[in-house]
Amino acid sequence: MSNKKASLILGKKDSAPFVIAELSANHNGSLDRALATITAAKQCGADAVKIQTYTADTMTIDCDLPDFRIKDGLWDGHKLYDLYKQAQTPYEWHKPLFEHAKKEGIALFSTPFDETAVDLLESLNTPAYKIASFELTDLPLVEYVAKTGKPMILSTGMASQQEIQEAVTAARDSGCKELTLLHCISSYPTPIEHAHLRQISALQERFKVPIGLSDHTLGTTAAVAAVALGACVIEKHFTLSRLDRGPDSEFSMEPQELKKLSQDVKDVWAALGRPGFGREKAEKNSKIFRRSLRLVKDIKAGEKLTRENLRRIRPGNGISAKEYERVLGKRVNCDIPRGAALMKSHLFSAKP
Repeated sequence: MSNKKASLILGKKDSAPFVIAELSANHNGSLDRALATITAAKQCGADAVKIQTYTADTMTIDCDLPDFRIKDGLWDGHKLYDLYKQAQTPYEWHKPLFEHAKKEGIALFSTPFDETAVDLLESLNTPAYKIASFELTDLPLVEYVAKTGKPMILSTGMASQQEIQEAVTAARDSGCKELTLLHCISSYPTPIEHAHLRQISALQERFKVPIGLSDHTLGTTAAVAAVALGACVIEKHFTLSRLDRGPDSEFSMEPQELKKLSQDVKDVWAALGRPGFGREKAEKNSKIFRRSLRLVKDIKAGEKLTRENLRRIRPGNGISAKEYERVLGKRVNCDIPRGAALMKSHLFSAKP
């Protein structure tokens, strides 16, 4: 493997959510479409584009046994080998894809599916790696990627807590310092009621690493809600147009949706603010509209404050309304006109 290093900031709690546009098979067999998709992702506000690095032969074998044919779901009836042959991003595309992303000013990285893919990506100085949910239990691959020293994302679809722990341990023990977990439901598309976003908090509590969401639901609702729950990475499949069809098109976002998502998750993150009870400067001018103690009748020096001449009303630059009962019956030391705020300087020091 190459000893060149690159870095990508992923999953930082003090930064806005990191939005990843997943190209996957949405190139539809066209390098030009893949390049255009990278450009569109940048224009829509994504922080990175992710591709997948495999060939049909590194994923499976060309075999006609029933086990090698998909039953049910989006790809029902497809033979595994044929599906991967259709969906693969050819190895010879990778260099122009990385060069184009660099020119566009957007990060590009990949999901490798075997060691040859890692070697190719290292030769291109990829800034990070993702381990797909289906490969999470391929610990030799996890270890091989971790030895590059690059930031890693592990997707947790289908995985038990023990399987996630085993993958995290394998990555850590093999040298990974920057590790992010993505909550994921490996269903394509995922029904919104199966998104189980509370798992984000559970993952944070258990593994003490940044947590994100690999989202296969339709629309932006789950992703936006995930940020409110603490997700700091959002990954969504992205296509130029669902009408063009393709293996992943049915659960992929189009440009106008990705643009909205990119803005919405950043707005939600900004709205979360900080914990605690410190008040915002934006509220400063609103304090005048609190209630305070004000005279509702003219009053002469020496007169008592009563319920008839003193009320709790807006605006709020007099003695606080909470002091109302305490000051009733006290005498004032000067004339005060109707409407004036009652101030502490108007009161004698003690009730007669």
